[in-house]
Amino acid sequence: MIVRMNNRRTLTDAPILDAAYGRTPSRRPVWFMRQAGRSLPEYREVRKDIGMLDSCFRPELLAEITMQPVRRHDVDAAILFSDIVVPLKAAGVNLDIVPGRGPVMDTPVRSEADIKALPEVTEEQLAPVAEGIGLILQELNDTQALIGFAGAPFTLASYLIEGGPSRNHERTKALMHSDPELWDHLMQKITPMVIAFLRAQIGAGVDAIQLFDSWAGYLTERDYRRFVLPYSKEIFQAVADAGIPRIHFGVGTGELLGAMAEAGPEVMGVDWRVPLDVAANRIRATLSDVHRGADPAENSLALQGNLDPAILFAGEDAMTQEIQRICSEADRAIKRGDARGHIFNLGHGVLPNTDADAITRAVEIIHAT
Repeated sequence: MIVRMNNRRTLTDAPILDAAYGRTPSRRPVWFMRQAGRSLPEYREVRKDIGMLDSCFRPELLAEITMQPVRRHDVDAAILFSDIVVPLKAAGVNLDIVPGRGPVMDTPVRSEADIKALPEVTEEQLAPVAEGIGLILQELNDTQALIGFAGAPFTLASYLIEGGPSRNHERTKALMHSDPELWDHLMQKITPMVIAFLRAQIGAGVDAIQLFDSWAGYLTERDYRRFVLPYSKEIFQAVADAGIPRIHFGVGTGELLGAMAEAGPEVMGVDWRVPLDVAANRIRATLSDVHRGADPAENSLALQGNLDPAILFAGEDAMTQEIQRICSEADRAIKRGDARGHIFNLGHGVLPNTDADAITRAVEIIHAT
């Protein structure tokens, strides 16, 4: 049953929401990062000759792309077709997504003047995204959640400072340490843009949100806590009143899981490098230290993850074995009280050359496990 409150749906039997809140889902929920994308022939067809960012601002197209994997794979959630640089583009920052490379800025942001020149994003500029969300909600059924997302300030800052993707993030780290005050000014400029982007999605009716900090794994825990955590925490606090699950995820963040959990999500995404039961133990240990004397239930979060995307190329037997192992690790963490629930996902995004039929079969195996 769906009860509508303005644009918000109240879903009474959506497995992903049940798992996120520690309830017992009707089946083990699963969705995949980058499930809407180049692995699907229908995606390649519908986006032919249309730029990535242009696609993100066409409501009917972004809705169609978002729904394609839900129709094909029977996943338990749609993930909004968008990109972490969409709020920057919407605000008027000169950038583009270059095929084979990623987001590239016309002019890097490296000075106080550059930071001051960054525009703010408005609700009107994000209206096409909100319109697309409305179209998606018309097609989803009462078991399927819609997940909105945004890039975390650190990852956006790295793109702005480096001028595009970076192997080492040397300019970003150098700015952090050489001029911490300037770094804080940049983060204080980006953070409201991220909040505005998430609030626009929440206002349009998404059922959960995920904050991606794609490059946080390049940082030490010390640097993460000083230069990143306060701003990610501010974002999670700013959307807390929405009353929907908040997911946090980064790549290569095994050593940061506890610190990232302090930002305030209900769900922690884990990449494929760390077993889920180990990840849950790290998260609970950190939160127990932070929440001394509080309700022990506050010290465990739901887990999301964490199949290596390459396993989808390995054949059904190997895929089944790995899925069962991951589910067992998650169930063990839940039984111990180290985790509240489990949402199956990859440890990062679907790789472009993945066989779409392998994804569909993986979903069937996960639902049966």
